[in-house]
This record gives sequence, C-alpha cells and structure tokens, in this order.
Amino acid sequence: MTSHEGEVPHRTLSRIPTYGNNPGEIDPTDLPLGQVNDDANLEEYIVETRTGNIIKSVKSNVTDKMEDWKLVTFRIDDPENPKNWSKARKWYYTMVVAWTCFVVAFASAVVTAGLEGPSKDFHVSEEVSLLTVTVFVIGFGVGPMVFAPLSEMIGRRPVYAITLFIAVIFEIPCAVAPNIGTLIVCRAIDGIAFSAPMTLVGGTLADLWKNEERGVPMAAFSAAPFIGPAIGPLAGGFLFDAAGWRWLYWIQLILSGIAWAMITFTVPETYTPVLLKARAKKLRKSEDDPKYVTEQELDPRSTGEKLRIFMLRPFQLLFMEPIVLFISIYMSVLYGLLYMFFIAYPVVYQRGKGYSPGITGLMFIPLALGVVASAFCAPLVNKHYIGLCQKHNGKPPAEARLIPMMFSCWLIPVGLFIFAWTSYPRLHWIGPAIGGFPVGFGFIFLYNSANNYLVDTYQHQAASALAAKTFLRSMWGAGCVLFTIQMYNRLGYQWASSLLGFLALACCAIPYVFYFYGERIRRHSHFAYCEDEETKAVPPEE
Repeated sequence: MTSHEGEVPHRTLSRIPTYGNNPGEIDPTDLPLGQVNDDANLEEYIVETRTGNIIKSVKSNVTDKMEDWKLVTFRIDDPENPKNWSKARKWYYTMVVAWTCFVVAFASAVVTAGLEGPSKDFHVSEEVSLLTVTVFVIGFGVGPMVFAPLSEMIGRRPVYAITLFIAVIFEIPCAVAPNIGTLIVCRAIDGIAFSAPMTLVGGTLADLWKNEERGVPMAAFSAAPFIGPAIGPLAGGFLFDAAGWRWLYWIQLILSGIAWAMITFTVPETYTPVLLKARAKKLRKSEDDPKYVTEQELDPRSTGEKLRIFMLRPFQLLFMEPIVLFISIYMSVLYGLLYMFFIAYPVVYQRGKGYSPGITGLMFIPLALGVVASAFCAPLVNKHYIGLCQKHNGKPPAEARLIPMMFSCWLIPVGLFIFAWTSYPRLHWIGPAIGGFPVGFGFIFLYNSANNYLVDTYQHQAASALAAKTFLRSMWGAGCVLFTIQMYNRLGYQWASSLLGFLALACCAIPYVFYFYGERIRRHSHFAYCEDEETKAVPPEE
C-alpha cells in the first residue's frame, strides 16, 4: 500500500475482543474479513486520518496499470465514529443490546416452567412438549451461520430490526397455538430469529467502546445471557401458577416487543465498514470522484463466493482444528448442563419435594447470584491479563487466555456434586439450590476464556471459529433436554447429577492440555494466526 504524506494515519483505533487487551491490538471479529480480498490492508477500518482517506494503488483489470484509489476513513475525532460518541450515549446503546440479549436468553428458558401445560392441553407426551425447548436452541446454532455474514454485508442495524420483528410476530401464534405442531414450528422460527441478537451484540460493543473503556460494558453484557436463563424459570414458575402456560409466551411477546422497539428506533448503525461504505458512496456523488471506495468495494469476489466461504469455513475449523473441536466440546457440555438444569430442578423440587413451579423457580436465585458475582469479578481478570500483556511486551501467548478457565473449571463439578448429593427428598431445600452458585459463578469465566482463546488463536478466522463453537454447543444443548428426565428416572437424582459432575470434571483437563501444549498444536495448524505472515501482509506505516 502506498500512503502519501498528507494521508498517513494519525490515530489507531484499538479493537479488542473482550475486557480489554494491550493497546493497539485489533479485534478480528470486528473487521470485514470475509468481505475483502486476502491481501487487503484493513488500515482504513482501524485508523482515523487527517484527510479522511488513505491512498491505495491497485492494478486495474481494464487498463492493466496501477491506479490510485482513495480508501475512505474516519477523520480525527470524527463525530460519526461510534467510538467518539459520548459515554452516556454509548452506555444507553450498551444497555439496550444487553437487555435484548437478556430477553433472548429469558425466552429460551421461561417455557421450561410450564411444559406440562401443552402436554395436558394437546394430549402429548412430556418429550414432545420438550421439543419447544429443543427446536428453539437448535435455532441458536443455525441462525448465526447466516446472520453473521449478512450483518457484514448490510450492517448490524437491519439484521437486528428484521430478525427481532420476525421473532416478535411469531410469539403470537405460540401464545394462541391450537395444537402442538403450531407451537413447535413457531418456536423453531423464534429460535432462529432470536439468534441474531446473540450473534451481533459482542460486535456492537466492539464498535462502540475503545479498549481502555470496554471492561465494565463487556462485563455487563457477559452476565446477560446467563442471568436470562436463571430468571426465566423463576418468573415463569409463578406466571404459570397464576395464569397458565400461554402467558409464558405472552410475556415473551411483551419483552421482545420492547427490545425490538428500542433497538429499531433508538440504536443507529455502528458497524464501521458499513458506515465508511455509505460515506464513500456519498463522497463519490458530492465530489464527483469515483476513486472514493472501501476495501469491500474493491473486492471482485461475488456475494455467493463470500457466503460459501462463510458457510464452509466453520465446519473446516471444527473438524480439522483440535483446539476448535475440544473447546467447542467443552462449551457444548457446559451449555448442555445449563439446559439440563432447567429439567433437573423441577425433577428434584416438584417431583421429589412436591413444590409448585413458582417455588421451584426461586431455587434458581443462587445460580443468578453466581452469575452476577462473577461479572463483578471480571475487572480483576482484566487487570491480571493487562499485567501479562506488559510482561510479554504487549504480545502474550494465546494460552494466557486459559488461566481464568483453569481456575474456574473446577467450580462446575463442585456445584454439580453439591446439587447431586443434597437432592434427597428428605433433606433441606437449600442444599441443591446452593449447588447452583458455583455453577453460575464459573460459567462466565469459562465462556469468556473460551471465546478469547479462539479469537487470539485464529485471529482472521475468529468469526468462523466462534460460529463453529456456537453451532456444536447449540446442537448438544438442544439434544440434552430430551433425555434428562429419562436419565434421572433410570439413575436416580443423585447419580444422574453425579454423572454430569464427572463429565464436567473430565473436561477440566482441556484447558490444562491446551495451556501446556497449545503452542505446539498451533504451529501445525493450517488456520491458526501466524504473526510472521501477518507482519508481511500488513506493511508498516510510512
């Protein structure tokens, strides 16, 4: 790339994946990597310039000569750059998308409190009623495969607005469903539509916040997907007792309707490539100069080819990369445990102790408290990682991300064993409830560590690695709810929960193996990030 003196970048906009890293590190999940050529210099998306453009020389397919193009950038302290908006404004947008994420997680779990309602009304088995949960979670795995690349093409805001609107509309037939088939089909559509906000929220926060500001916003967001499933059965239990199972869907309609209205009418587009593409189009017209472009517009590949790469790459990573496979398996086990809890709590408390669905929902409170407590501890994890960055001159190994996982992984089996061996009907109710606290406390650290490790390991393939993890996690979580009751019937309350504990205990080996051997594995990878190649691909600023 050729940069002229007046157009040399003046300020680099740090983009980092979670709590905050070393200054200058780029968050690859926030760049249009699937929408540009492999040799594209992504400088225009991560810098502010004095002139508002960077000159790039590209060989013309028409004249076969080198031609200069003006890659559009934000100007210094550009008011249209989301990172330069006021903190009050950014916090409002953060809370809106976090609320949306909470609503989606809430919707996935609230129906578990009233599964017997559809079973009785439609005269179907308990397993068939459980399909309303299964198909919803399957949608969580399928949707991101389409919505992630779509958001890079048209922006985050249209995807938010359209998918949430579809989700809101299909809550209505769920609430008034005349038969189980209607309920299951509409829940499947809702699951796919609701997966878009869960896919895009992290990117939205990366759009808004600078690296030194992002710790608290990311902690607030990280808690939302886990508080939702904890609050869902609690609110759903009392609502089911008071108004019946159909109101479990009416409450979803109300909450998701509020989220749709807030995100559609009050949150603007934040995705930098889309904003710059719109600015380039405006400049071409106002300046009557076709040279104003973005890297995306210089990419000759067809939309179909880009989509093919997006759809195929996650599965290549999943089956060809041991790191992606085993981290995905671990996250799948944890996700399955979370949804199995929604079935296990009613088994232990309603069937074992004779409690109502509402009182059973109260037992999820320690789980929610564990999630909140871990969110408050997130800044400590961030501080520790910044210390590692300084120790390694700003470039710690990817395995440094596994340290929180190596400590928190033990909390899951501890919580499960407490839940298991205090679940006798004759024992006090507080025993199994307390078991939820370490599980909730450990989930966020494990979840964030896994995401950060995949991002740091695969860099330019990070979006595909995360999509692979989400796909496998959702498929396993969806299947788990279907056999949980049978497992508890066959093994008994204590050994069924203990089986889950032993499974979680076995997974504790995964972060330790990758911490000590991950670097060797990455050396033999076809997809893992290689700093030497990256340095060659992005020449230093002149």
